[in-house]
Amino acid sequence: MDFGLTGRVAIVTGASRGLGAAVVRAFVDEGMRVVAAARSSDELEALAAASPGAVHAARCDVSDTAQVAGLVDVALRRFGGVDVVVSNAGIAPAAAFVDMPEHEWERVLAVNLLAPVALARAAGPVFFDQGRGKVVHMASTSGLRGKPTLAAYSASKGALLRFTEALSGEWASRNIQVNAIAPGAFATDAQRAVLDAPEVLTRRLRKIPAGRMGTVGEIGALACYLASPLSDFVTGATYVIDGGESSKL
Repeated sequence: MDFGLTGRVAIVTGASRGLGAAVVRAFVDEGMRVVAAARSSDELEALAAASPGAVHAARCDVSDTAQVAGLVDVALRRFGGVDVVVSNAGIAPAAAFVDMPEHEWERVLAVNLLAPVALARAAGPVFFDQGRGKVVHMASTSGLRGKPTLAAYSASKGALLRFTEALSGEWASRNIQVNAIAPGAFATDAQRAVLDAPEVLTRRLRKIPAGRMGTVGEIGALACYLASPLSDFVTGATYVIDGGESSKL
């Protein structure tokens, strides 16, 4: 399928590995140019080297909203525009609620909620001027149902989903679509402790009706759809991609 993305420009945060890197690669395969942002410069440079001219590596600490907003200027200078922003960067420290200090809550909210807000705010004027744009938020099934020992993460991702819905209604008349993806368990380095322990993996897979974890390519294809003109009538939606796990919550 031709997604009609050739020549368009995207910004992807949390792009150095896992789901973010998969989205970057999928966009490049569709002919897009991408500002790939993360803190891990070596992995970013390797991603850019694999697609010379199509990927620009931008070091960014997403807990700093000024750096996040500055990514729009980077895209304008490097590629002459911005059509899609994907807020993928996220952190999920696990701890009992009473054991998590206030500063850790602030860090989780800064990365998982305020960074997507800052990126959408910075991209908004560009989208308004060109009469179109796409915002994609990488949420989580933890934002659909709160999970024990992940109170801060669940709260931040739940708030991100409500932000997605609110902004979609505000920007729909401007031909800007705002949607979210809520992944479940995917076979990435973030799940390495599970993947490398057969007994733990077996227990984990029992919770997933599909009987497996997702592959990063499945996220890339969904992101391409939400970035493309094919989804111009889709806004305010949350796409759950979890092998049916949330149906059992």
